[in-house]
Amino acid sequence: MTPSVPSRLGYPHLGLGVGLRTVHFSHILRTWPAVDWFEVISENFIDSQGRPRYVLEQIAERYPVVMHGVSLSIGSTDPLDFEYLQKLKSLARRVNARWVSDHLCWTGVAGRNTHDLLPVPLNEATLAHVVERIRIVQDFLERPLLLENPSSYVTFANQTLPEWEFLARMADDADCGLLLDVNNVYVSSVNHDFDPALYIDSLPCERVVQCHLAGHTDCGTHCIDTHDGTVIDPVWELYARAHRLTGGVSTLLEWDAKIPEFDVVHQEVLKAKQWVASRDTSCALSDQPVVTPPPVNRRSAQADRCAVGHRPHSGRPGARESVSNPVAFLVGDAE
Repeated sequence: MTPSVPSRLGYPHLGLGVGLRTVHFSHILRTWPAVDWFEVISENFIDSQGRPRYVLEQIAERYPVVMHGVSLSIGSTDPLDFEYLQKLKSLARRVNARWVSDHLCWTGVAGRNTHDLLPVPLNEATLAHVVERIRIVQDFLERPLLLENPSSYVTFANQTLPEWEFLARMADDADCGLLLDVNNVYVSSVNHDFDPALYIDSLPCERVVQCHLAGHTDCGTHCIDTHDGTVIDPVWELYARAHRLTGGVSTLLEWDAKIPEFDVVHQEVLKAKQWVASRDTSCALSDQPVVTPPPVNRRSAQADRCAVGHRPHSGRPGARESVSNPVAFLVGDAE
């Protein structure tokens, strides 16, 4: 797709935004910074009143806002939670959310929410199940839903589809949008040994409405999507590649742990302008190879490079280590 003819399901290109976090509330209300837009974690506001809701409504009067959820559980076998969906719908109307998104995952079973983005087996049965549920959610919300590719740390023995093919077919069959998390593509490519450039190239670019960028933790044997630092160059390279394919979409930086001052976060996402400007967008993709890190012996890397808690997964021979609840920091920010 050429940059002059983006689709994005008719949604606007909002520019460069940041995630709305409580530590920045006072700064934002005091200075009204020159940021293009904000993304909020839906669960932090659908049941909140008082100051969190007041701040959100003040911001929504001045900036475009989008809602990003972590509890839809679109891949679960539990029934869809229509009480939760009604709260999403009501908040979206209240703050004039430009769109609503969540993740390709499941988050619990038997009504219990793990507050984790758990992977789904990528096969035909799961695809049909997820597509049906997306259609129901979109009909209820009366708007297209965006789904994000999560970072992953395990795969399933009955997986028959690569993630990029699953996402492409899901988006076409359900007529939904995609939130392309470029950092997650990189993290998962390290964990599962696939080509991240092939992943980006294989997505239906006209259905990509938004991109996420973030920092991660390289533990030597694997990477974890921790959202606690700056974006590394290989992820920026993948972002530039996605920009050439999509013609540019709304881009947001996630920073959810060890959060610095607002201006530091904002300056990090503004680097996207430099990376796009430094690449000739008229070049063929083959002219811009993705920068890959030098080979390392991941198995011999020091364990203390990974600063977050982790545990061995399942005890299977050769199984990668997995983090305990790597997305717990996403919920509870507004309490």
